[in-house]
Amino acid sequence: MKKYLVLGLGNIGEEYKNTRHNIGFLILDALAKASNVFFTPARYGEKAEFSVKGRKLILIKPSTYMNLSGKALRYWMLEEKIPLENVLIVVDDVAIDFGALRMKTKGSDGGHNGLKHINEVLGRQDYARIRFGIGGDYPKGGQVDYVLGEWTGEELNALPERIKLSIEMVKSFALAGPNNTMNTFNKR
Repeated sequence: MKKYLVLGLGNIGEEYKNTRHNIGFLILDALAKASNVFFTPARYGEKAEFSVKGRKLILIKPSTYMNLSGKALRYWMLEEKIPLENVLIVVDDVAIDFGALRMKTKGSDGGHNGLKHINEVLGRQDYARIRFGIGGDYPKGGQVDYVLGEWTGEELNALPERIKLSIEMVKSFALAGPNNTMNTFNKR
């Protein structure tokens, strides 16, 4: 059975639970719930897994905090013997409008500390990621407060539908591959 590693980026702790920076955790939580599986404590995070059409998806929510996300990624890639082409990172992105979803198979960290650490640990930037747009509506110098801020009421109303679409993208990555997923979802 082909295995896929899906890392949702976020920060542990109640104070971060409903923040924009934790969209990776929110999406993986929703995916686990929709798949009737639960996260359990594991090395460098929490782990859940399920199979869909002959493919095993291993979901990891790192406990390393955002800035050390690469540590959890490296451990689980080695532990589960998963090649880089079967790795997917789910991450927030201030450079795209709220709710917009983009899959990419390579690129810079875009100033995101989680991706920055992953790039350093891997020594490369050519891995799949789903970028969930959180918008960039913050004053100069206010990025940290914005990404660590909680969702607005309007955003909360729109989140379920966008999270559902994100889940479809994760499954599509494993079932149809990154190129088909980009062609199908990047326009939506």
